Amino acid sequence: MTRARRRRIIRTRRTVTGVALVGAISFLAGMTDATGLLLTGDFVSFMTGNTTRAALALSDGNLHHAAVLVSAILVFVLGNAAGIVVSHVSQRRIFVVLGCVGLVLAFASMLTMRDMLMVRFYMIVFAMGMVNAAVEHIEGLPIGLTYVTGALSRFGRGIGRWIIGDRRLEWTIQIVPWGGMVLGAVSGAVLTRLVGAHALWLVSLFAMALALAAMLIPRPLQRRFNHKIAPHRSAAPHAK
Repeated sequence: MTRARRRRIIRTRRTVTGVALVGAISFLAGMTDATGLLLTGDFVSFMTGNTTRAALALSDGNLHHAAVLVSAILVFVLGNAAGIVVSHVSQRRIFVVLGCVGLVLAFASMLTMRDMLMVRFYMIVFAMGMVNAAVEHIEGLPIGLTYVTGALSRFGRGIGRWIIGDRRLEWTIQIVPWGGMVLGAVSGAVLTRLVGAHALWLVSLFAMALALAAMLIPRPLQRRFNHKIAPHRSAAPHAK
């Protein structure tokens, strides 16, 4: 076997593993998004929608709902930040991030008291922000896990480039998060209509099962799915 062929095989394995992982995590995100929306009435990962709805609530004078949605946006951002911090201090990034997401969702599923429903909503939003830190790119291509507008935009631009003569097909991978999100959302909606709030338990169990499955991915390969943290270098010369 030639060195070039061996490299192609290794690259193909990396890509297939990454695509499967992204599809599974997007499925989880879709399940959570549909379940959260049906249980709370607001989006738990679609922050573009929450931004627009917050603006509409403000225009209608509904300050309470606007504050709830703006707070959700802030919680989502904090969840993303927390996911990066947690992953940075762990050796098994994907396992730890998905495990934390599963634990947060499990805890949220226990908050069934009426006065705790808002806390449950924010915990689901936080989990959806955190899950984005699990995988950031595949073979250099950026990947979104809980939002697919960017993926669809990159997919559409890829079609445009193909039409005008660019025959590279790496952009086709962008349809995977959308497909996973759709299938997960359908599953989450069906589960929620069947078992109500108990669907959150099933979603959290799926997240934990996914975390355990990620343990089978070698650590060097896991590191290729995320951005490296570059060491900070001060521009100012050190005093002698």
